[in-house]
Amino acid sequence: MWKVLVNAATCMVLGTLLWSCGQGKADPKAEAPPPTKIEHEADLNLVQIKHPEQFPVVAAVGRKAASELVVTGVVSPDALRNVPVISLASGRVVDIRVRLGDTVTKGQVLMRLQSADVSGAFSDYRKAVADETLARTQFERARDLFQHGAISMNDFQVAQDAEDKAKVDLENTRERLRILGVELNSQSATVDPGAVVDITAPVSGVIVEQNVTQAGGVKTLDNSPNLFTIADLSHVWILCDVYENDLANVRLGDAADVRLNAYPGRVFKGQVSNIGAVLDPTIRTAKVRIEVDNPGLMRVGMFVTATFHGQRPELHAEVPASAILHLHDRDWVFVPVDANKFRRTEVVSGAALPNGMQEILSGIQPGQSVVANALVLENTAEE
Repeated sequence: MWKVLVNAATCMVLGTLLWSCGQGKADPKAEAPPPTKIEHEADLNLVQIKHPEQFPVVAAVGRKAASELVVTGVVSPDALRNVPVISLASGRVVDIRVRLGDTVTKGQVLMRLQSADVSGAFSDYRKAVADETLARTQFERARDLFQHGAISMNDFQVAQDAEDKAKVDLENTRERLRILGVELNSQSATVDPGAVVDITAPVSGVIVEQNVTQAGGVKTLDNSPNLFTIADLSHVWILCDVYENDLANVRLGDAADVRLNAYPGRVFKGQVSNIGAVLDPTIRTAKVRIEVDNPGLMRVGMFVTATFHGQRPELHAEVPASAILHLHDRDWVFVPVDANKFRRTEVVSGAALPNGMQEILSGIQPGQSVVANALVLENTAEE
């Protein structure tokens, strides 16, 4: 009985070993995963039409035009036409007659200032007038006496010298009053101006800055801001940001068309007068300045779109306007690929041309064929 059990156990062990050996010799190809199958997405821009003869094609025509670059900018005052209003006399403001944003004319009174400087200068002037009057009287008397031989030549010359010095002092006091803002029409004045001086506009323009208030104090020029700043806005600057990669397309003297966002239908002509020598390190742009005559519509701070016209002509394509499809804020045309296939190609449109034509800046070349009516083909492909 024990022999039977041993034999049975031996057979079971041998069977297990044989089964293990058989498993180790299995075919690896049968156990490998299936090969990866790559599925290609369909080209959404490729359109297949059953009856392509229904969609005539036209060839893009070549057109020579100056290169263009469209950028954004802002209206700024001409720095050479910004005139500060200052006062060489210190004192207290007694009257302000204009406000920020007002339009003023040259010579218009902007404010009145009560100043001790003016009072002292006027006092010196009146003393100089009295001294000059006395010196002139003495000189005339000395001249008469000298002509009659009553005085010597030396006495006559002393009287003449005193008169000359008195005139110089009088002229100096008059000039000081003029610098402080007081104008005297005669060499003698009997009415004291009350130490009040009128501050007038040196030029005509718009007040773009005001740093004084009613009853405020006005200091001397040391560390004191301008009372007002007047800008002549009949001629303004358009400051545009041009990216570093586009600077090669901008040159001094290039013509530019300026369109205000507030008046999109108006086009203002300008000229490039300066290209900034320093780039903004953050956005990599340079300031380009356009000088434009302002008919009165441009206000400081307005946003504009400027189009630079280069001096070298470029060859662009020209197609019918119906050949362009406006889709998803982009422009497309359909280019024939095969007998019944068309590829939708993105283009960059330029200016609208006469006779229903449209300029193409990039995307297709002159001589290349496109479908004459892109919208009809697009509608047919979607059905």
